[in-house]
Amino acid sequence: MLLSAPYALFLVAVFVYPLGLGAWIAFHKYSFAAPNAQVDRPFVGFDNFARVLQDPDVIASFKHVGIFLVINVPLTIALALLLATALNSAIKGVTFFRVAYYVPYVTASVATVTVWLFMFSENGVVNSLLGDLAPDPSWLTNSTWAMPMIALYVTWKQLGFFILLYLAALQNVSKELYEAAKTDGANWWQSFRAVTWPGVLPATSLVAMLAIITGANLFTEPYLLTNGGGPNGASTTPVLLIYQQAIQQNHPDRASAIGIFLVIGVLLLAWISRRMTEED
Repeated sequence: MLLSAPYALFLVAVFVYPLGLGAWIAFHKYSFAAPNAQVDRPFVGFDNFARVLQDPDVIASFKHVGIFLVINVPLTIALALLLATALNSAIKGVTFFRVAYYVPYVTASVATVTVWLFMFSENGVVNSLLGDLAPDPSWLTNSTWAMPMIALYVTWKQLGFFILLYLAALQNVSKELYEAAKTDGANWWQSFRAVTWPGVLPATSLVAMLAIITGANLFTEPYLLTNGGGPNGASTTPVLLIYQQAIQQNHPDRASAIGIFLVIGVLLLAWISRRMTEED
């Protein structure tokens, strides 16, 4: 108990106190003021929550995150598991591929975003290859394609980390089980379903939860890739909207209400994800 006290204090200072303060602000009429200034901050009940629910920009931002999660989470699980399975086998150049997949994850987002802007701009490499098939306006300035492109970018950037998680899980799958499956005449797909998938299920649950949390906290990518949630708000996320409401428009009470809805949504999705992987 005594040894865990510093970590408990850290959790209280970094997580519990900010969350509690955010909840308190959400139930009051609150605005930032100069230090030592006396400002009336009356209790307003659920008024901020009601106002947030009537704001079409807030509803749209949650829809954008929904699009992101629908693309990003399954794609992350499928690609990370497929590549980890390949890297776990005896292929040539396995060390090179492990490093190559991990490099985007440890590279600064500003640098990797520059690469994507170069590739998917109107005169970029991708449009040059596609020719007349390229969308107009281009990918990151197109309201239909902006959010899927952000989802693909995040999938690519985070993939190395999730591959490492799956590689660690695959190391713990008994080789005797593969040999037994091979003896019984199982092909690659049957061996994957009967041995690999059950063995990596706890890792899949972790990957899904981390991907959901990453998607819910999306800020840097739309801020850099689509110039702050463009075009016309088509890639605005709740966290980006919290920043705009609290910092740029001085409405921290409404921003806190959005944050409370976001926390509830993430907890709900994480619970559903965990139940689905446990049932499998």
